Amino acid sequence: MKTKEKKIKITLKLIIYMCFAFFGLLYLFLFCNMYFPINKTQAKETIAKSEEIKIRQENEIDINGEIQENSKTFEKEQIIKREETLEYLTEYRTNKEIPKGVSYVVQEGRKGVQEIITKTVLDTNGNILSEEIIGTNIIKAPFNKVVEIGEANYTSNYKVKKGDTVYVTSDVLGLMLEPDEDSKKMTTLMQNEQIKVLDINQNWYKVSYKNRTGWVKIECTNYINLNEKYEQNENGKTKQQLLSTLNFNMNLNKPSGLTLEQFKKVLSDKKDTNKIFENHAKYFYYIEKQYNINGIFVASVGIHESNWGTSQIARQKNNLFGYGANDENPFNGAYQFSNYAESIDLIARVFVKYYLNPSGTNIYGAEKAEGTYYNGKNLSAINKKYASDKNWANAVYKYMQYLYNKL
Repeated sequence: MKTKEKKIKITLKLIIYMCFAFFGLLYLFLFCNMYFPINKTQAKETIAKSEEIKIRQENEIDINGEIQENSKTFEKEQIIKREETLEYLTEYRTNKEIPKGVSYVVQEGRKGVQEIITKTVLDTNGNILSEEIIGTNIIKAPFNKVVEIGEANYTSNYKVKKGDTVYVTSDVLGLMLEPDEDSKKMTTLMQNEQIKVLDINQNWYKVSYKNRTGWVKIECTNYINLNEKYEQNENGKTKQQLLSTLNFNMNLNKPSGLTLEQFKKVLSDKKDTNKIFENHAKYFYYIEKQYNINGIFVASVGIHESNWGTSQIARQKNNLFGYGANDENPFNGAYQFSNYAESIDLIARVFVKYYLNPSGTNIYGAEKAEGTYYNGKNLSAINKKYASDKNWANAVYKYMQYLYNKL
């Protein structure tokens, strides 16, 4: 009996153990199936969810990177106002009562001032991303200069000496204490008054006038008395002498030395289909006399920039040099002139004032060079700041050679 009871107890324990084992295995199966599915569909879903989580994490990293990258190039706008000189223009008038080759100022030019309003876009490091002019205001209008040039049928190249008497040609002319426009003005001289030359200092005459001694601008005087005739011939240099000065590195802040007739000869060309350079040859001669610049160089720049006056800017804006044009919008940026003489005169003054002479150099009239873009006096030096085309200097020099060889 006891043996039988023992067997029953053992059997019950086994059943209990087996139940525990069964439920333990079932629990383990469910746990593994939940986290480690063996069903293919469930496995795919689990993998997809894992990939989705991974992609989401990668996207979050990209977004953060993008924010960081954008923060580096965050744009900041600034509206900047600045004042700059507004150059006067020059009007040329012909006078058939004075010899060819003679020129003088009858009305002095006055520079103006304009305000330029610019929108500048900067990044966070202060680097300029873009710059755009959005407006201009004229603060002080310029006053045009008026020059008379001789057109009589005879020529004179007389040079004034100490002791000569000259005549005031400008409508009003200041007698200055020193040869400087900023010097004290002692009195005002009127047109046609006679003054005696005591000394010559670059662009100034030291003169005596009614027991006073002072300085006047040379360009506002002339030795010509309209009641007299001068039949002197202008003696120019020979072709060989002129060609001996021609070279790529020549200084361009000196006159070429060509006579008026020589300018007319070299600028008469079949390539000039509209005869623009032929009809305006005298102005390249007169800018030499007024501004100390090589007129053949200026003409060559005009020929190169306008393709002998055939460009749209030359034809529609009387602008032979593309002055004011920019690479982005050349036509709209280019200056409009009333005639070709204005553009020739202005570009000559721009070269002399900003490119060909160091700051402080005495130049035309009573002005001093600003030298803003000065790098030297030859073609290569000008090319550095004047033109974005690195071959500009070579192209201009080829035209200079072409013109000089036509002498």
